[in-house]
Amino acid sequence: MKEFASQLVKDKVGLIGAIGILLIVIVSLFASVIAPFSPEKMYTDAILQSPNATYFFGTDEFGRDIFSRIIYGAQVSVKVSVIAVGIGATLGLIFGLISGYFQGKVDSIIMRVMDVLFAFPDILLALAIVAVLGANITNTMIAIGIVFTPVFTRTVRAATISIKENEYIQSAVAIGVRPFQIIIRHVLPNIIAPFIVQVTLALSGAILTEAALSFLGLGVQPPNPSWGSMLNESRTYMEFAPWTIIFPAAAIVMTIFCFNLLGDSLRDILDPKMK
Repeated sequence: MKEFASQLVKDKVGLIGAIGILLIVIVSLFASVIAPFSPEKMYTDAILQSPNATYFFGTDEFGRDIFSRIIYGAQVSVKVSVIAVGIGATLGLIFGLISGYFQGKVDSIIMRVMDVLFAFPDILLALAIVAVLGANITNTMIAIGIVFTPVFTRTVRAATISIKENEYIQSAVAIGVRPFQIIIRHVLPNIIAPFIVQVTLALSGAILTEAALSFLGLGVQPPNPSWGSMLNESRTYMEFAPWTIIFPAAAIVMTIFCFNLLGDSLRDILDPKMK
């Protein structure tokens, strides 16, 4: 752990990403303390005000403080991305381990299902799932989790097949160790590195997918603040009130950028082939 932390500190790019993510998490956890206004309160005497000393990022068409809404939007993005990726990572880990270790018909069935899911663009598949389940934050997380399941399944499967060929695994099989014990004790610890990297990269994708769904009206529902829904609401006013779209868009871009920086850094640190 100390060696990993030391390598991350030396990697300035990864460190910037990690610090950025830490700040976003802190902001989301203490949104009620940091935000100067309620994200849903409307100030009718301050509609579409440009950024000033009172409203740092200006106000929207209802007189709501954009700065406060972005802070609470970070809370939504972090919650949705973590839970959604948690769903996808858990399912992908289970399916990938079973598929990679046992192979044969089980592998064929699981991978054909994943191929079907892979055949659809991420946003299109998420839209279809949300349309069936209904538009709310819970179903959004489920939809995004399903969308990312094939990626995790393939990552874990490939790593499992590679580990399975090692001599110590073959020796464990020869002396009669049960498959479940082999998977838990020997396979799982050796696939953590690529799995963690994939989790980090998937978090940025989950944030973007949630924003896209909210932008289309199938994600977080008003008046709850969401970066995607804020972009949707600001379309009409972006020509004469550009701050209504600039700041939510910047929040999305910077958050995804930080996750990608950290993901690339972790890949370089944890993947022996990159050294």
